[in-house]
Amino acid sequence: MSSKPYWVLAFSLIGIAFAGPLVRLSSADPVAIAVWRLGFSLLIVGVFLVATGEWRAWKRISSSELALAAVGGVSLALHFWAWNASIHLTTIAASVTLVNLQPAVVAAISAIALREAPTKRQILGIAVAIAGAFIVAAPDLRGGLAPAGNQPLLGNLLATSAAVTAAVYYTIGRRLRSSLGIWAYVGIVYSSAFVTLVAIALSRGTVLAPQPPREIAIFAGLAIGPMLLGHTGMNWALKYLPAYVVNLTVLGEPVGATLLGALIPSIRQIPTVNTLVGGAIVLGGVLVAAWGGPRRTPNG
Repeated sequence: MSSKPYWVLAFSLIGIAFAGPLVRLSSADPVAIAVWRLGFSLLIVGVFLVATGEWRAWKRISSSELALAAVGGVSLALHFWAWNASIHLTTIAASVTLVNLQPAVVAAISAIALREAPTKRQILGIAVAIAGAFIVAAPDLRGGLAPAGNQPLLGNLLATSAAVTAAVYYTIGRRLRSSLGIWAYVGIVYSSAFVTLVAIALSRGTVLAPQPPREIAIFAGLAIGPMLLGHTGMNWALKYLPAYVVNLTVLGEPVGATLLGALIPSIRQIPTVNTLVGGAIVLGGVLVAAWGGPRRTPNG
């Protein structure tokens, strides 16, 4: 079994770990953040589409595949919108924990729609990782650290809905990546997500531009790290691994985000004992589930 997909997922984890800290550093509207993030990402994807010639695959795509990819893009857009908004309504730890319920949702959808039921070992790993994530957020889920005036219940519901939409997005990716190259696939999905978010922004009267240079730099960082390295890397791995195995990568995000939050001077959030213990449990669960996955050799 080639270890390449797992190495790609390791780098993807590094990429998505930057999402929370970068969103925290931004003062822009949650929808605006997502629009700019995807806009910059599409510029990068466009370069690879031309360089690799994968845009030619669009000539062979069926109408049903195109529609399914578009649904994946809409799901991604709703995921970004709900999760970005949840950070402003509840604590970051609670938001990240609840959005990280998605591996369980992915496993359920995969078993029904893709007939890829997780093994007992993978179910154990998912359960352990989710338990660790709840340990990380336990103080905030009690409401003790929620900023006054926020609506933590609404924020928690938004984070949970973001978990469901992300699960739909990853399951669709597992289905379509078997026939579409990575750049051809994300070109359609990211474009659909971008159009959806622009429509949401216009309907809400959200100001998208102009943005100050500092915000532009944050948006570019979100495109390069969490999107190109994180999401695109995970989409690449979907061709070789079940969606619930790939999606387990997100359970390591709170650990990486916590370390970055402690190291970035303008954030400087020192991890608590809960975070350290829960983070170790999360990583342990991820390793148990990943090692228990079905073996499949990539074609390149």
